[in-house]
Amino acid sequence: MIHKYFQNGYYIVLDVNSGAVHVVDELFYNMLDHVSPGLTEECPEEVIRALSDRWSEEEIRSTYAEMVSLEKNGQLFSADDYEQFANMMVSSPVKALCLNIAHDCNLRCEYCFAGKGDYCQGRMLMTEEVGKAAIDYLLHYSQGRHNLEVDFFGGEPTINFDVVKKVVEYARSKEQEFDKKFRFTITTNGLLLDDDMIDFINKEMYNVVCSTDGRKEVNDRVRARVDGSGCYDSIIPHFQELVRKRENSENPENWQYYVRGTFTKYNKDFGEDVLHMNSLGFDQISIEPVVADPKEPYALTAADLPEVFKEYDRLSKIMIEKHKSGEGFNFYHFMIDLDQGPCAIKRLRGCGCGNEYVAITPDGDVYPCHQFVGHEEWKMGNVFDLSINQEMKDNFARATVYHKAKCQDCWAKFYCSGGCNANNWQYMGNILDSFDLACEMEKKRLECAIMIQAALAE
Repeated sequence: MIHKYFQNGYYIVLDVNSGAVHVVDELFYNMLDHVSPGLTEECPEEVIRALSDRWSEEEIRSTYAEMVSLEKNGQLFSADDYEQFANMMVSSPVKALCLNIAHDCNLRCEYCFAGKGDYCQGRMLMTEEVGKAAIDYLLHYSQGRHNLEVDFFGGEPTINFDVVKKVVEYARSKEQEFDKKFRFTITTNGLLLDDDMIDFINKEMYNVVCSTDGRKEVNDRVRARVDGSGCYDSIIPHFQELVRKRENSENPENWQYYVRGTFTKYNKDFGEDVLHMNSLGFDQISIEPVVADPKEPYALTAADLPEVFKEYDRLSKIMIEKHKSGEGFNFYHFMIDLDQGPCAIKRLRGCGCGNEYVAITPDGDVYPCHQFVGHEEWKMGNVFDLSINQEMKDNFARATVYHKAKCQDCWAKFYCSGGCNANNWQYMGNILDSFDLACEMEKKRLECAIMIQAALAE
């Protein structure tokens, strides 16, 4: 399987199964419309006739010979070496927890998937007892795994920061005994950040996700406090201080952060929000499309895709210019590793939700991930009795791109890994039925990401 496209002056060909990316000339690009896998040594006469109105026979034969060489080397029309493993995918040890440390929040973001913070379960905070039991749960189910990850999530985790610190302390106390290494992440809206919190985060957290949607007018329209006022003026200085200290911390291994936003129908010029965040001194930026009921006024729909695609195109060109001028920054959705990339398992089933990764609620219930929380039919167990729904876990383990019908013939399947299982279920009714809108945007982002790599390789 191949995918070819033309963008920003580049003719790009992706060999799907091998992952090889070729930047080609117009002749090579057009010749692909006239050949099929299993190339003969000599260029067929019908190929020459089809292209001879624009190119000489010598040019055509030379380009065809190049194609033959690439196919022999497994870089064009390559065989699928992954499908044979699809039915071998089995349940794995749990290696990561999302701790919903607070089912409460000091913001009331319009688009919040978590019911404005309480997951429609009532506002509550995780106790120290539950947090420690969650760590014990992870230790119990992480057989054979040395590196473990814990994400402090909400709601807003800083409103329960004392428990965050106690859970970190408890997990650290278990590392030597169980031969484990914990890496922590926290996602925060930044309202409550102070010097003590920042110092603790920069000491203990491998990654920090700072939530803001960009320009003041964009952010404050959808990310309001409980009283309806905006939060931009409060949070930006906090994030800037956190990042400043983080970049100069004594723990350079704990340097990762993202300033993460969400764009909606209200700001389809979201590239301006990305650039705004960069102008504030942030160079690790993510802004993602809202996923919401299409009836909501802020929801993106298929009708918005042309504008969204145009903005991705615009942003990709700006990023090329910035990188070439030495002012580059990372935009999460345009980051791609064409040399190595994820392992085969990641390519086949993505994030590992419900299998390698689970979410824990303040009362200790276990769910496949934070986006399933509050939907009782997806409850997998509880940390106190060490229970887990093995059948459900097995089903998530088997939810590969080869079990998702729409993925079978999709060129992007080994990059998106079938999309988000939670979104698939919420908007398509089945974790195996890929969410169409998300698929289309993902494919566009991938095309931009590959094109950027091509441009920067010149």
